[in-house]
Amino acid sequence: PESALAPKPENLSFEVAATIPVSGLAALQALRDVGQIQAGQTVLVLGASGGVGGFAVQIAKAFGAEVTGVASTGKVEMVTNLGADHVIDYAQTDVTQAGHQYDLILDAAAFRPFSDYLPILTPQGTYVVVGGSTPEFFRAMLLGALKSKAEGQQVKCLESKPNPADLLALKDLAETGKIVPFVDQTYPLSEVPTAIRALEERQVQGKVAIRI
Repeated sequence: PESALAPKPENLSFEVAATIPVSGLAALQALRDVGQIQAGQTVLVLGASGGVGGFAVQIAKAFGAEVTGVASTGKVEMVTNLGADHVIDYAQTDVTQAGHQYDLILDAAAFRPFSDYLPILTPQGTYVVVGGSTPEFFRAMLLGALKSKAEGQQVKCLESKPNPADLLALKDLAETGKIVPFVDQTYPLSEVPTAIRALEERQVQGKVAIRI
């Protein structure tokens, strides 16, 4: 539909530009619309080396936030290169035990209960689930409002909706260099099964693209 289309960034190839719309929209809407991000806030991105997480790190920085990304050992350098102010290797450090609190937590890799993260959320903070395991997503959706603390913490789930205005916002961010898609590998159309296996096995940093 027309509502899902916008001109591509002029400075990017078709393959690189193709990695932006779905993950970029999710990151933008989760931070801006659901999380109500503000300049100067502390933001934690769980799954910072993935498609949504990688864009979230960069978009949060563009909004003027102080960003901490969480990733596996082999992907720490990538998240640092995306512009994160701090990077936590989850194999070495449990972020819930690190002694820091965050105004906004974006979870693009929800594989543990959201309640684990409430202690590291500021009293008025917001936790937003974007991706991860289906059971944890539904747990947050169904129980989040009940479990949120009375003093103001919020647990929310993203329902991303395509629209041209947000695609144009992403186009502008890309053309001004505020977001740079990290494309791990580009595959020919004949190797789509290989690309999907790499994603399923969590071998991918950032995004993969398909060359038509």
